[in-house]
Amino acid sequence: MSFIAEHYNYWIVIVLMMAGFYIVIASNNLIKQVIGLSIFQTSVFMMYISIGKVSGGSAPIVADGVTSFSNPLPHVLILTAIVVGVATTAVALALIIRIKARYGSIEENEIVDKDNVR
Repeated sequence: MSFIAEHYNYWIVIVLMMAGFYIVIASNNLIKQVIGLSIFQTSVFMMYISIGKVSGGSAPIVADGVTSFSNPLPHVLILTAIVVGVATTAVALALIIRIKARYGSIEENEIVDKDNVR
């Protein structure tokens, strides 16, 4: 039981990853698929942040008596990934607005049916 309690953040990552993946593959609604991808992406962010933390480690600043440091690189990369993820989500939602204007629907199967008729 202590293993599960000590690594609860990894279990949260797994649950979020599977929930996001399920939403993407099970839904025909384009907005729900974008939300599923966002949830999946958040789980990846949490995983990298969890991996980057060192127990008992401090910030990488040289000081007397400090021997263990946490690596700041994963956190910095995740900040960049969050900005890119927000921009990508905004572009995806803008494209969904254009698809809705063109096809009158945001359901993937209805769009494919209307596209095959033309």
